Amino acid sequence: MTTTPRPAPAAVRPVEAVDARVPWRRLAPLAAQHVLAMIAAPVSTVFLVAGTLKMSPGATASLLSTVLLLCGVGALLQSLGVWRIGGRLPFVMLPGGAATALFLQIAQEHGPATATGAVLLAAALLLAVLPLYARVVRLFPPLVMGVTVLLIGIAMIRVAARLVTGPDGTGEPRAVLLAALTVAATVTAYVFLRGVWRQTSVLIGMAAGTALGVGTGLGSFAPAAGSGFALPVFLPFGTPRFDLVAALPLLVFSLTTLAEITGQTVLNSETVGRKPAPERDVPRVARADALVSLAGALFGTSLMVTSAENIGIGRLTGVRSRFVTAGAGALLVVLGLAAPVSRALAGIPEAVVGGSALVVYAVIAVMGVEMLRRADLSGTGTGSLTAALALTAGLLPLLSPDLYAGFPGWARTILGSGVVAGTLTAVLLTALLGRSGRGSDAPSPSADPPARADRDAPDRTGRRPGVA
Repeated sequence: MTTTPRPAPAAVRPVEAVDARVPWRRLAPLAAQHVLAMIAAPVSTVFLVAGTLKMSPGATASLLSTVLLLCGVGALLQSLGVWRIGGRLPFVMLPGGAATALFLQIAQEHGPATATGAVLLAAALLLAVLPLYARVVRLFPPLVMGVTVLLIGIAMIRVAARLVTGPDGTGEPRAVLLAALTVAATVTAYVFLRGVWRQTSVLIGMAAGTALGVGTGLGSFAPAAGSGFALPVFLPFGTPRFDLVAALPLLVFSLTTLAEITGQTVLNSETVGRKPAPERDVPRVARADALVSLAGALFGTSLMVTSAENIGIGRLTGVRSRFVTAGAGALLVVLGLAAPVSRALAGIPEAVVGGSALVVYAVIAVMGVEMLRRADLSGTGTGSLTAALALTAGLLPLLSPDLYAGFPGWARTILGSGVVAGTLTAVLLTALLGRSGRGSDAPSPSADPPARADRDAPDRTGRRPGVA
């Protein structure tokens, strides 16, 4: 009697490290570690916005709650994914530092309501161009990205200085001294601390600056009044105003983020052991960025961007699971609703915020220099000429603010914005001169472009302090 052999059981597909579940007893501390590594970015960004726009302590507390909630929701969305939204990778989400800089520029020149409308337009544009992703990303090679980020950093150093000196540019010696002490505390923390604590050196600098200000009388600490849950305020700047010309800086920047998202997605995929698939994953990551930004604009924030800054923690701990960053997102939601936290943080002196902002935006400028180093700036190509002319176009409005005073309003808005003028010049010259084959090469969608610029925050990687 013969028996038919039983078929071998089908091979069970092993669970990838990125999809592995983490026990609850380990999930909580691992998630808290990720929150510590990124918390400085939303906190410092909120205080920069509040200080620049002269928001009240109560409004500052509400905005901080909004940003923390959005960071939490964004981390959950990117880590867990819903349909074709979210990369299902261990990402966290933060307010974009460079995007915030442009938001403030528009708010100062055209009003916060116009800045809110610009965020809505930029997020909608990002959603609209995703079907053309492969073509759009080629417009922003490292040379263009480097020029853009360098100009953003330089322009925002000027804005940060006004937080210390005041609108008239003549600061009180006590305010300048307090800002200098904050910078010194930040540098000290960055030099002598390691690991996660080093990543939060800007936050530590803000805490030390506040303590020194209160202790020496150079500043005062006045938490916002109130109790209960700190809930976001819908349309805190009023009904959004839509002005395409005024929104141009953010519209251009939203397109550049596709190159940044590509690099971060490829890097994150390789780190967790997943084969990079940018054609599939980048649109999903960008879609989540755009949707959270649309929601955030209605509550007073600028563009929200996905960050891979916490990849370093995953490498150190050996835990690559996306459920850890999802846990961090849940913790951020809780923090966003905790009124005592946001109301206490709203009392930090303005000079301390200005000192921290100087560090943050100086690092952004250096990031732009690093990106330019990755471009072809050799004397035999056209890259050096392109970078020189683009930087000239971008710096002219900063060095000579009245240069375009006699031009029509739409021309003043475009040419008078150093970021827009420099970026458009770089894109056009790269396209025209690059046709000869001697310009900088544009990245393909599967290439690894430079790390996210708008993370213009020192904590975007494990090499810098953590802020945006």
